[in-house]
Amino acid sequence: MAIRKIITTTDPLLRTKSAPVERVDADLQRLVDDMLETMYAAPGIGLAAIQVGVPRRLLVADVGGEEDERQPHILINPEILWTSDETHVYNEGCLSIPEHYAEVERPARCRIAYLDRAGEPAEIEADGLLATCLQHEIDHLDGRLFIDYLSKLRRDMIIRKVAKAERETVVI
Repeated sequence: MAIRKIITTTDPLLRTKSAPVERVDADLQRLVDDMLETMYAAPGIGLAAIQVGVPRRLLVADVGGEEDERQPHILINPEILWTSDETHVYNEGCLSIPEHYAEVERPARCRIAYLDRAGEPAEIEADGLLATCLQHEIDHLDGRLFIDYLSKLRRDMIIRKVAKAERETVVI
């Protein structure tokens, strides 16, 4: 396992729509392991493959607290089947947009079809933070970021701040 570099909003790859995973093999298993290690080390509660520079429809998530036993969710080729009319607002952040948070309104519950780590078809019905996290990560797979739910002015300000922070931390 290895911790991979997480790309930021200044990288145009992050706006790429991810391609479906065609086969669950040893390479994909290594990617899953690397993504879990990267997510836990960051620390974060979700990570899409595109965030580590791999434009494939794969995400990992674990919304348990640090004291809780790890219970990772691995979703390959996730597809949202249903969302509730009821919504919740969470103060979202993103590993690809470090140190920036904003309130985003999303459906409170969702049902998602996906392939599990073994490549078997599965479904999950999620609510609360897990529903928000999974929708956030699926947005990544479609080239969307949580800042896309904000006003253009606020979104542009955040992107400028991330770019400035990156310029200031360049190692020579």
